[in-house]
Amino acid sequence: MGLGALGGYLTTNFSWPMIFFVNLPFGIAAVFLAQTFLPADSEIKQTVKKVDWAGIGLLIVGLGSLQWMLEDGNSEDWFESGEITALAILAVVGLGLFVWRELTAKEPAVDLRVLRHRQLAAGSAFNAVLGMGLFGATFALPIFTQSVLSYTAEQTGTLMLPGALASAMMMPVMGKLVNKYDARLLVTIGALVFVATMFALQGINPQTSRDSFFWPLIGRGIGISLMFMPLTTASLGSLPKQDLASASAFTNLARQMGGSIGIAVLATMLARREAFHRATLLEHVSALDPQFQIRFQALVQGFMQKGADLATAQQRAYAAIDRTVSVQAAVISFGDVFHIVGWAFLIALPLVLLLGKGGRPVADAH
Repeated sequence: MGLGALGGYLTTNFSWPMIFFVNLPFGIAAVFLAQTFLPADSEIKQTVKKVDWAGIGLLIVGLGSLQWMLEDGNSEDWFESGEITALAILAVVGLGLFVWRELTAKEPAVDLRVLRHRQLAAGSAFNAVLGMGLFGATFALPIFTQSVLSYTAEQTGTLMLPGALASAMMMPVMGKLVNKYDARLLVTIGALVFVATMFALQGINPQTSRDSFFWPLIGRGIGISLMFMPLTTASLGSLPKQDLASASAFTNLARQMGGSIGIAVLATMLARREAFHRATLLEHVSALDPQFQIRFQALVQGFMQKGADLATAQQRAYAAIDRTVSVQAAVISFGDVFHIVGWAFLIALPLVLLLGKGGRPVADAH
């Protein structure tokens, strides 16, 4: 997210595929630093675990079908489409068999048995909501700025930059805070800060200035930082060491799933809410409405003064009003999305009570 400004510059001045090369120099630097400074691998021989290809395959089928269904469902009119119905069946069957496989396999790809730990189950659920908020809100805001405010990709990237820098600056601070305070308290504060920023963004409109985005995005970056590290500590800190690898993998999976599903759901919701608000607004666009007539006649006169004949001026006036209705419907629907993300965090907040305080992993489950 911190490289959004660079990605926006590349998209605006070159082409969007160029953004995938942004990570290349960092990857090369990471390999060099790892080879230079990390100690050599131990010579101790370790037992190589078998790869659970069946579990991985079922996960791909289940999650892939679910993601595909969520992304295309709205455009295909959901279960009126045979394709979407088939994808839904594949998702249910694939994920159901995946759960069965992972609970019965000796060496599962994803050890679901670690969910017996209460704090991990609660933390994974909250991580899914965090993924939705992190990726979903990041997905929605650039669409608003470019479709409603007519920002370029570069302008959108620079708009998002202060929030990303705030998040990065908070990371070293969090390293100290998480050792001094209860991780659950930090997660709660972070969630409330994030909710406040979502409700603040709910009021954006076509007249919203760049400066008006500054503090909400700063708050969003701080809120995410307050949740990210403490949530990991509260979910994993008191687990037995032998469960840490599986538990860490599951929390990451939950966050990525939350992000992927959240983006698909929010995109569908955005389209549906926009259609709903447009239909509602059009109910007030009537030749019998005095305010509509005043606005319509003003537009007609304005176009005629620019040289258009009466019929052309009327067509342009209707088109201008239609664009205004579409923009207003889009603005309201984006507000709905930010509102829903904020409420999702509030609803998930009681899960914090089930988390651990944080701390070091214990040596044995008993």
